[in-house]
Amino acid sequence: MVTTRGTQSRAAVTTDASDRAGVTASGTPGRGTTRALLGTLAAGAAVSSALGLYARLHVPTGRTLTTLGFTDLLHMKAWLTTAALVLAAGQVLSALRLYGRLGGRRRGSSGPPAAPAPAWVHRLHRSGGALAVLLTLPVAFQCAWSLGFGTYSLRVLVHSVLGCVLYGVFVAKMLALRLRRPPAWLIPWLGGSLVLALVGLWVTSSLWFFSHGGAGY
Repeated sequence: MVTTRGTQSRAAVTTDASDRAGVTASGTPGRGTTRALLGTLAAGAAVSSALGLYARLHVPTGRTLTTLGFTDLLHMKAWLTTAALVLAAGQVLSALRLYGRLGGRRRGSSGPPAAPAPAWVHRLHRSGGALAVLLTLPVAFQCAWSLGFGTYSLRVLVHSVLGCVLYGVFVAKMLALRLRRPPAWLIPWLGGSLVLALVGLWVTSSLWFFSHGGAGY
């Protein structure tokens, strides 16, 4: 009886510790993981809200600090966003390779499983994503500081909202990558949302700019 009680006690302690760490006895995410997941999503929402609040309350200056060699602010915005979109397309392809959806055996087909992605695909995915976000930073700063949170048309309103959402999703994804046991859907969902936000930004700004002969915001 003493041995049994001791074993049960140690098992209870181990289970409780694992649950706090994010893994239950059944192998499913525990309370710790749920709290971390909610905190991650809340942090992303807070970043988006803070950016939107600043852009809305800040009085637009109408000034341009730098065009990075482009003829004007609007050309800089349009071309940097386009470059970021091209890199985002590379992100989608590299992510498909990392998840075995590209360059390997399709689901339901016979044959050996897909080989793991080579190391250069991992490096390309990380560096391409970082560069894409870096290219958007001058655009985001000039939008918030110089132009403000536009609401004078549906297109501009959607563009302003997506600009705030983009960085909130980015922060949430970076935090999610550090979770101990994130749900299987979380990283792909955040990555897909990030790309969709960037596509929306490009459609509501760069595409409009190019299709109207470089006129308008």
